[in-house]
Amino acid sequence: MELETVDKSKMILRFLTYLPLLFLLVGSFSCAEKQQEPFSFVQLCDTQLGMGGYEHDIQTFKQAVRQINELETDFVVICGDLVHNASDSSYTDFKTILKGLNIPSHLVSGNHDVGNIPTDTTLQYYRETIGADYYQFDHKDHSFMVTNTQLWKVEVEKESEIHHAWFEETLNNLGEKENPVFVLGHYPLYTERPDEEDHYYNLPMPTRKRILELFMENNVVAYLSGHTHKLTKNTYEHIQLVSGETTSKNFDDRPFGFRIWQVSSDSLSNHFVTLKSVDGDSIRVSPSK
Repeated sequence: MELETVDKSKMILRFLTYLPLLFLLVGSFSCAEKQQEPFSFVQLCDTQLGMGGYEHDIQTFKQAVRQINELETDFVVICGDLVHNASDSSYTDFKTILKGLNIPSHLVSGNHDVGNIPTDTTLQYYRETIGADYYQFDHKDHSFMVTNTQLWKVEVEKESEIHHAWFEETLNNLGEKENPVFVLGHYPLYTERPDEEDHYYNLPMPTRKRILELFMENNVVAYLSGHTHKLTKNTYEHIQLVSGETTSKNFDDRPFGFRIWQVSSDSLSNHFVTLKSVDGDSIRVSPSK
């Protein structure tokens, strides 16, 4: 009996000796599992067929699709104003060109898609013709939220309230997962300063302030938008805010093109890709940045 008791004591002592090592190994495996896989995606802004001349915009959008297909990116986001005048014919042309992409696409609605003051009719038309105007998707341990910024820009009966509630609840839930979050919209939150006056190219101050608070609380790393038709880049705390160049018409004389976002566990960057010449139409090249 004494020998048996001694053997058991030795076993317990040996187990306790190796217990810290066991926890260390489990922790190492856990960290390895959480290591985020790098990826890249494309940000297109304001394809807006008809803004820069209908045929011109058709050709530049087609060229963007051709160049994107040559890249090794995971998906494309288009940050609103898919067309200039929402109609069956313009959306048919848009969707025909979009089908040429070899990778998935995620679309954002803009003011030219749902109206400066959206109505039940314009919202229903967009949803039936294009799809949901706000939704969420995940990619490689990152979360993406597509918003309808027109429902923030103006107060639309019932629709804005539902959108606000969805946004706060969804973003808070994503924050609990602790994955990095990208938010996609059409309107930039602001163009120069977080406390700037309300104007055509930004969101109203109270809404803007609340969105930024939610961003800070829920691990948002970037907000991507369009609408300005010129490159607009800001950083709020650690959050990148980027409204990119378009394929239709740029007000700052920058060349047409799109941005590539490169994402890894410890870095987030984006760079500009200029469209190549389209059918003899010279697309001016300037240094990428």
